[in-house]
Amino acid sequence: MNILFISAYVPSPIRVRPYGFIRALARRGHRITLVCGANADDGPALDALRDVCARIVTVYVSKTEMLRNALRALPGDLPLQAALSFGQRLLEAVRAEDRSRRYDVAHIEHLRASALGYALMRIPAVLDSVDSISLLFERALRGSPSLKSRALALLDLARTRAYEARYTHHFEQVIVSSPEDAWALRTLRRHYHSSVQDEPPRRFTDADDRDEQDAITVVPNGVDLDYFAPQPIARERATIVFSGKMSYHANEAAALYLVRDIMPLVWTRRPETRVVIAGSAPPPSVRALAADRRVTVTGYLDDLRPAIASATVAVAPLRYGVGIQNKVLEAMALATPVVAARQASRALHAVEGRDLLLAEQPHEYADAILSLMDDPQRAAAIGAAGRRYVERHHTWDAAAERLECVYGAAVDTAPHNDAAAPAQLWSVRQRADLCGSR
Repeated sequence: MNILFISAYVPSPIRVRPYGFIRALARRGHRITLVCGANADDGPALDALRDVCARIVTVYVSKTEMLRNALRALPGDLPLQAALSFGQRLLEAVRAEDRSRRYDVAHIEHLRASALGYALMRIPAVLDSVDSISLLFERALRGSPSLKSRALALLDLARTRAYEARYTHHFEQVIVSSPEDAWALRTLRRHYHSSVQDEPPRRFTDADDRDEQDAITVVPNGVDLDYFAPQPIARERATIVFSGKMSYHANEAAALYLVRDIMPLVWTRRPETRVVIAGSAPPPSVRALAADRRVTVTGYLDDLRPAIASATVAVAPLRYGVGIQNKVLEAMALATPVVAARQASRALHAVEGRDLLLAEQPHEYADAILSLMDDPQRAAAIGAAGRRYVERHHTWDAAAERLECVYGAAVDTAPHNDAAAPAQLWSVRQRADLCGSR
């Protein structure tokens, strides 16, 4: 297939889901054109993608432009996350590819790029929502220690709920990373049904009795099993690692929870235990944790694998979150035993006690961590089982195969001519008005 891949940012090993999809789809023989927003630091990631993409169209979007887009959206209904990259130059780039008639399907990455997908008039569209962002905002309101995160969540929650409820009115298919996120989007559809029931679906005819809920499909993340393979390095004794992009508010909350609430219970019994917080852009609150000499905050690392593979235990003590947790899958792939938040297991088919350990309260995390440090044989067995689990359930090729089925459903659903049927005119006109106003 000829695939138009639209993203508000450059896919990369940090933004791993679109990066993994593109690489796997290219291996399977698909021709991919990437249209994406970019900044001055994206050169290496773009270079890596040029080896697998047929074409890459980049539009450099400054922070000033994103702020201007967000401010312009404040009086309206568009979520601020969707507004950040909803600028004229990216819209024109998408329109130009749409007019070229060379694509079988368009793949739109995340809420951040979703409004750009409204510029498509000729190509069947699949939105990768990834997560339910409104569900994330709800949980951030309850669980984030950051006043800024709670304020932003409150500001954007209502409009994000309404926007996500209409996803299947605008796109032929929607994919998410976990069953919980699919449930959240379907719940929003039902809740808002009374306000949208008179609006015809985007490309369905009046004779089409298809349940729109069927247009939401779970496609879990994969893991690069060759890259995240068990490493030939010795594990350090009594070392705990938490990894991720630390500028993400849920990771910030987890790092604070780990050091402030969980580790004092561990240090009571094992005072020599070290904590490594590994990941890019740690905020001041996380950097301050290194005031304790037993805590190391690494900042950005070119390669996270040694930090994870050398640890005794990898932890993911999330206070809140949605979707599938790459940090959990990557640690399991490296055969490092994992202690994760119980909520993180909702997106997995892993067996508690065999593939990983789960916890919720600080004493549960501490008991699980200490049990693995006290029993190296059990720790090794759980690490090995975690690796086998990822090999069975989270390959990128399997994810791409499922994605191909979603693309096929989008193509089958869409009209096969340029003239929109009457039941499709509402959405086409709305999208034309929305995009034309830019």
